[in-house]
Amino acid sequence: MKLLTPANVDRRHFLKVSAATGLAIGFHLPQAALAQSSAAAPNEINVWVVVKPDDQVVIRIARSEMGQGSLTGLAQLVAEELECNWAKVSTEYPTPGQSLARNRAWGNFSTGGSRGIRESQEYVRKGGATARMMLVQAAANEWKVPAGECSAANSIITHTPTGRTLSYGKVATAAGQLAVPTAVTLKDPKDWKIAGKRLARLDTVDKVTGKQIYGADLQMPGMLNAAIKDCPVFGGKVKSFNASAIAKRPGVKKVVQVGDSAVAVVADTWWRAKTALDALPIEWDEGPNAKASSAATAAILKAGLDAPEAAVGNSQGDAKAALASASRKIEAVYSYPHQNHATMEPMNATARWTPEKCEVWTPTQNGESALAATSEASGLPARQCEVYKIHLGGGFGRRSMTDWIRQAVDIAKQMPGTPVKLMWTREEDMQHGRYHPVTHCKMQAGLDAQGNITAVHMRLSGQSILAAVNPQGVQNGRDPVVFQGLVATGLEGSLGYTFPNVLVDHAMRNPSVPPGFWRGVNLNQNAIYMECFMDEIAAATQQDPLALRRKLMAQHPKHLAVLNAVAQKVGWDTPPPDVGGQKVFRGLAQIMGFGSYVAACAEVSVSKDGDLKIHRIVASTDPGYAVNPQQIEAQVEGSFVYGLSAALFGECTVKDGRIEQTNFNDYPVVLMRHMPKVETVLVPSGGFWGGVGEPTIAVAAPAVLNAIFAATGKRIRDLPLKHHSLKA
Repeated sequence: MKLLTPANVDRRHFLKVSAATGLAIGFHLPQAALAQSSAAAPNEINVWVVVKPDDQVVIRIARSEMGQGSLTGLAQLVAEELECNWAKVSTEYPTPGQSLARNRAWGNFSTGGSRGIRESQEYVRKGGATARMMLVQAAANEWKVPAGECSAANSIITHTPTGRTLSYGKVATAAGQLAVPTAVTLKDPKDWKIAGKRLARLDTVDKVTGKQIYGADLQMPGMLNAAIKDCPVFGGKVKSFNASAIAKRPGVKKVVQVGDSAVAVVADTWWRAKTALDALPIEWDEGPNAKASSAATAAILKAGLDAPEAAVGNSQGDAKAALASASRKIEAVYSYPHQNHATMEPMNATARWTPEKCEVWTPTQNGESALAATSEASGLPARQCEVYKIHLGGGFGRRSMTDWIRQAVDIAKQMPGTPVKLMWTREEDMQHGRYHPVTHCKMQAGLDAQGNITAVHMRLSGQSILAAVNPQGVQNGRDPVVFQGLVATGLEGSLGYTFPNVLVDHAMRNPSVPPGFWRGVNLNQNAIYMECFMDEIAAATQQDPLALRRKLMAQHPKHLAVLNAVAQKVGWDTPPPDVGGQKVFRGLAQIMGFGSYVAACAEVSVSKDGDLKIHRIVASTDPGYAVNPQQIEAQVEGSFVYGLSAALFGECTVKDGRIEQTNFNDYPVVLMRHMPKVETVLVPSGGFWGGVGEPTIAVAAPAVLNAIFAATGKRIRDLPLKHHSLKA
């Protein structure tokens, strides 16, 4: 192919589980956590809101900002209920150490799975509402009038009968001493004035002016720099290294072993550390995976497609019997490769260790798991550790892990009292990631004599993320993450079609490559398998792809609504105009995941020489509520950058036990010339809270693949597209 274009959580258990998995722990936030404690800051109304004497409002955000806009969206929700002056709002991160000391007062720090807003919206809104009620009560107390006679707007409290006013800053100290209201009524979203609006992001100015500091930028007095090299084969170890060979190189301070598999060089500058490490003689024990390869993994996964044993994710009726008696059968086999997160900022952390305290400064998607990992690696209890979260230069699930944090602490522990910044090279980042799981899929459909679908069997064979990062999450061989978007019902992703008989099962096969939560996770390949196969059925039965889907979606109105919104916007019933003399073709896809319903239509052309041009993608999304429509549109557009990069180029291959791709030269992403015009159709139907950013990634590839079939008659069942010729 060529491209042209808190309930109470036991602390010991919390640390153990967080350190091991980096996963979120679900909990209910008690109302008492909104109150002050002995650790409260001056002018703190509750843990979410600080009001300064000059009426500046600081809103605390526990979730991580990595470009997705959660910082602004959550601040909008708090400010909406607070009734404050948005022009005077700023934000700050509380630390996980502070939260643990205050009985997890800020709740869940995990940012992933498009959960940042949808899973914290209720308690952060209550934080804003209780702060407003306390400020109003403080003003009423000063005036010696009932609070019911007072109202708040734009950071001003007004006594309605007399017209007297007080600003928030004048009563903040008194308000912070009051009891937290127990009865809180939240606004109806139809009455929102700040939330739901297209407001500029709070972090944009610092980013465009260069004021924003990322982990890679961090500087501290007396700081040293470290570069690290891990065994290139997964599961391998350090056999030996000759530190004396580089001991006299300029700037080198120390050579240390990190764990049993890595070696680091500490120097006065990172470049000196990196070049010294390149010159360091290291002998590796490559271990049992030294001969692992992508070809061997593919053979194992292929065998899993027909294995007798498989965990069931969705079963209705008797699909196997219906297939056996079907008048006609359709079958297709698909596959999806390993992929790297490829964040623009490589993994990094700065750590300082003393026998009394260990501190870490790092971009992380989960401050609590970072704190747990720091505690475990440092050998100190959590109360003697702290993690200071920094904006992330990309996360996508990679920074929900903690491996680089442990390494940084291990290095700092060998240089007590000295802050050491560990930064991975791009090559280290590419070859020691936590990769998108590799899977194969066999799709089978049974048809009756009239061409109606009587049964669908979807057999997945491949890797389980939970088996690697959270084994206790696998029950009876079933990893629920594997079935994203394929179950009958569920917020994390439902199928959206009604078949008389359906079976979705999974033969778990885990290669040596470590898996991780890669943006969109299993929803990505599951959407390809189901949505491309739906197009295969439509073609085989000579049905319009939209009409077939509509027929099967009668019992799934929200799925159908986003699909219809896309069809209407793109003008499905009207042929697309030619572009530059090239005929344009369309492809559809829909899926539900991360709490939201999404659909897309891609318009592409393919020249007679096989040059692919993706001209336009129309995407519809129903996240329930839209906190900031502008951010949602940006997230949808960005998700197609990610999804198209994966579809066109994304592949990590294994040879001799190691990842072959080392940098963006052999792991490319889409460039501006590759990107289509993206049009977002928002259809928030209310009544639920869904995510944005991850769901629409999943419809990028199948919409394009289906459009390519419409253009060429070629079915692409394995990615990336770079391996396929589209030449007529």
